[in-house]
Amino acid sequence: MSGTKKRNRLGPPWLFVVPAVLCYAAIVLYPSAAGVLYAFTDWSGIGDWSFVGADNFTDLVHDERALGSLRNTLLLTVAIVVVQNGVGLLLALGVHARIKSRLVLRAVFFAPVVVSPVMIAFLWKYIYNPAPEEGLNGLLGSVGLGALRQDWLGDPSLALWSVAAMVIWQNAGYSMVIFLAGLEGISQDVKEAATIDGAGPVKRFRYVVWPLLAPATTINVMLSTIGGLKLFDQVFAATSGGPGTSTETLSTVLYKEAFVFGRYGYSTAVALVLALFVAAVSLVQIRYLRGREDNA
Repeated sequence: MSGTKKRNRLGPPWLFVVPAVLCYAAIVLYPSAAGVLYAFTDWSGIGDWSFVGADNFTDLVHDERALGSLRNTLLLTVAIVVVQNGVGLLLALGVHARIKSRLVLRAVFFAPVVVSPVMIAFLWKYIYNPAPEEGLNGLLGSVGLGALRQDWLGDPSLALWSVAAMVIWQNAGYSMVIFLAGLEGISQDVKEAATIDGAGPVKRFRYVVWPLLAPATTINVMLSTIGGLKLFDQVFAATSGGPGTSTETLSTVLYKEAFVFGRYGYSTAVALVLALFVAAVSLVQIRYLRGREDNA
């Protein structure tokens, strides 16, 4: 009885979430709603504004720079999803093996994940130094592969893939950890039963391990897809979208439109389209991948 009175004196439980809800509304919900509103205006960031209807979206559809950035974004996303998760799976299988150094290797492979993306970008800018005796070019020259030296970030045909390699190198360890958690959750009895039935390592992976990794695959594919579609930090720090527009992404375009050209209305239109695009791709992926989990 005394406990009930004490709870009554404290007030309804929902009162405790009110401060958090108010903060969330002020920091997230209000700016998001305002962004949707400004996407239909000609606001320049300061001063008055007026409604322009769908003019910003019409301009976006006919903006070759924005369409090129969409193409770059999609190419980066596909490369990141496929290669990052492939490398992460191989690393997870390697450090899951019963080798003495597996704990050290796990820490080493995961270490880049906790480093700031901007710091990673500056590190790789040095690695990609175009000078013949510096960074990657210097390494290639020292092993007799000098003919492969390139201007990795200065060549429009290579810059996008150089950025993709940078992102994959940093985040492959994150995919590894998720796949490793899935591997640790697979019962050893299941693997032993498959071995007794005559299944070799390849068949065990194909018909036993891989289907049971479906939940981990879903998480990794979703996270890497969303990360690729909204990629900004590494691109802006490493190339600022250059050379030319060869590494522009939708995120760098909306940043420049807002803070360089002062077209806040247009930039929020780009941001709204990006948000809706990410949501649509995520919904399609989750439905497909959840179906794969159910059939596993």
